[in-house]
Amino acid sequence: MPPARRQAAQMPCPWGGTVSGSGRPAPVPRQPRTIREETTGPARAQRQIGGLRSRGDQMVNHKRHKRMLKLLSEHEHATVQQLMDWLSASAATVRRDIAWLAAKNQLTRTRGGAQKLQPQQKKRSFTLSSETFQNNIQNHAAEKRAIARYASSMCKNGETIIINGGTTTFGMVEFLVDKQLKILTNSFLMAERLLLTSDNEIILPGGKVYREQNVILSPFENDIAQHHYAAKMFMGVYGLSILGLMEADPLLIQAEKRLISQAEELIVLVDSSKFARKAGLVLCGLNRVSTVITDTGVSDGAVQLLEQYGVKVITVEPERLCAHEMEPTLNLGAYFECRPELRAELAEVG
Repeated sequence: MPPARRQAAQMPCPWGGTVSGSGRPAPVPRQPRTIREETTGPARAQRQIGGLRSRGDQMVNHKRHKRMLKLLSEHEHATVQQLMDWLSASAATVRRDIAWLAAKNQLTRTRGGAQKLQPQQKKRSFTLSSETFQNNIQNHAAEKRAIARYASSMCKNGETIIINGGTTTFGMVEFLVDKQLKILTNSFLMAERLLLTSDNEIILPGGKVYREQNVILSPFENDIAQHHYAAKMFMGVYGLSILGLMEADPLLIQAEKRLISQAEELIVLVDSSKFARKAGLVLCGLNRVSTVITDTGVSDGAVQLLEQYGVKVITVEPERLCAHEMEPTLNLGAYFECRPELRAELAEVG
């Protein structure tokens, strides 16, 4: 029956396609093969050119940013139109650069332009969380001077000692003038004073100078301190408690632990107010402390606690000070005004 066979060949198949005359589904035509993107030849070269152009644009942007900052440092402020003329750039480019540099805290956006960032507007970075040297040096100055005087009397000529940066330890400078010591200190101000006024040998560790705290700190383990051994280390701390010596900054902890490890005897210089202060970081336990020098304002309970841990406690009376006694700047006029005997000696020499 040829007609019926032809009709069956045209019947649709339930799962797609058509049914052939033999009753089997006809093969479904294959989809055309997709052409794979070329990874060589002109296409690849075009992509490489695009990458180079992107890096080139970044270099141009960097140079334009530097040029803009230099122009603002010379002219203090400028309008968008002025910057367009000086940089040979479009208004959109100039505004985009101003926004980018303002976000980086490198300039200040103004209405219709930009201006140079003033020094007080710059965000301070890499600062320590501890108190500043300038603010702290006037606190309990009479007590600190008496403590520093006694600590200096413990130094014997020929010794190697370590002195950490701090306002109480800084007071030792005046009383070390006539000594012959090798002194390792992380206080650049102390080092400067001792170099100017004494014949002591001064050693400074490497690292970053933190001006506000008057210290030099290094985050690395292998600094110069590891090559020096000291009979004594004199140090001030943020606070003192039953847990031990307390500090407020992790970087200080790291640097001072290295100094402590290089000294046989640890002598702590703290005025009585430090016994009431608490901080979140423990530098070392009381069992590492040999001696604490403080003033007579310390409580009996604090003294007894230290003695229970085997710490020797020395108390001194606060001293009467001249007006400029503890100033960190080198004011020779005020220095000799407070000491008439030295002024008389200089007059005889002259």
